[in-house]
Amino acid sequence: MQLNLKRPLVFFDIESTGLNIVTDRIVEISIVKVSPGAPGCPNDVEVKTRRINPGMPIPPEAQAVHGISDDDVKDCPKFSQIAKSLAQMLQGCDIAGYNSNKYDIPLLAEEFLRSGVDFDFRKRNLVDVQNIFHKKEQRTLKAAYKFYCGQNLDNAHSAEADTMATFEVLEAQLDRYANDEEEPLKNDVEYLAKYSANSRFVDYAGRMILDENDEPVFNFGKHKGRPVKEVLSREPSYYNWMMEGDFTLDTKQQLSQIKLSMR
Repeated sequence: MQLNLKRPLVFFDIESTGLNIVTDRIVEISIVKVSPGAPGCPNDVEVKTRRINPGMPIPPEAQAVHGISDDDVKDCPKFSQIAKSLAQMLQGCDIAGYNSNKYDIPLLAEEFLRSGVDFDFRKRNLVDVQNIFHKKEQRTLKAAYKFYCGQNLDNAHSAEADTMATFEVLEAQLDRYANDEEEPLKNDVEYLAKYSANSRFVDYAGRMILDENDEPVFNFGKHKGRPVKEVLSREPSYYNWMMEGDFTLDTKQQLSQIKLSMR
């Protein structure tokens, strides 16, 4: 089933130096930009892949996963050099990926913040194909591709192969679940974003979430479940501890905005 789009939907996947959103860096990013076609015509599909010099050694365990070495990226641009053009490409688009809400988006958001580029993913519909898959079938991307598309996924952990597979899986999911008895899957990006959301995160890393009253509460540590404003009011030093700690720039930014709103 072809995606029903009101505006472009960008599928993306990244390969990185590791899984730590705070300290690791992107070494490759692939984008599949699907734009609404003319009435009665297929959607337009544009594919771009860039390798990036992370400015740090690529650990052997990461290289074993994606096959990208230090030599492969030594002459590639730093993320800061492509940040503005990448943000421009994503402008006005909704965003989709596989496990993207938990990992790819938080890591990409950190790279934008480090580069001084203002790009707010919260203003976009965010469709996580993995979450749709897990709610329906509970599998990996390779298994999802086999299950939905009937093919083996070659070159898994290649950013471009994984990105194209994610795009194809979402279209196949729309076909498979269009008439699902429990909950039909609607061909609407805003609906898909809500359906595939993990929870109502305040920050991309999920250190703070919104409770049933839309109040930000901590989602970790000794204050888990307590309102952020209450903790900051009763224990001001907790703010300083977080700002100096090993938290993402986005988490610190959102925490600061909450603190400023208390004045």
